[in-house]
Amino acid sequence: MLHMIAAVDRARGIGKDNHLLCHLSADLKHFKNLTMGHTMIMGRKTFESLPGLLPGRPHWVLTGQKGYEDTHRGITVFHDMDDMMGAVLDDEDYFIIGGASLYTECMGWADSLYLTEIDAELPADTFFPELDRTRWQEVERETHGADERNAHPFSFVHYLRK
Repeated sequence: MLHMIAAVDRARGIGKDNHLLCHLSADLKHFKNLTMGHTMIMGRKTFESLPGLLPGRPHWVLTGQKGYEDTHRGITVFHDMDDMMGAVLDDEDYFIIGGASLYTECMGWADSLYLTEIDAELPADTFFPELDRTRWQEVERETHGADERNAHPFSFVHYLRK
């Protein structure tokens, strides 16, 4: 199954200057719990924004830069979307973790969306694609208020393709 996972603000913002919009401790824990043991699929800029390889999860990186794998050990590099999608196995779970262009390109293939919906509008220069609500059904929502570790109220929301 192909899942997309992202933290989005009210305006669908997901990042600014190749960083997350804000630090939500609960969201980072949620991300880890969902992706642990599963392949994460990302674009080059998203990979480069990580603090390093995240343990327990294979990293697939889609990039047009030839030879990228020669300087970045521990990842599987794809240079073509069709090649990458051809490597996806039907009985495995994969998580697309960004960035914006990969979310847009994969929206038609995704089976599931795990969105952390931040109840704020934050400065952003990168956005999650518009959701066609006629194609997605909300199946789970867990709402949390702001606290000392999470600067904004937020909800963990799971959508399945109708």
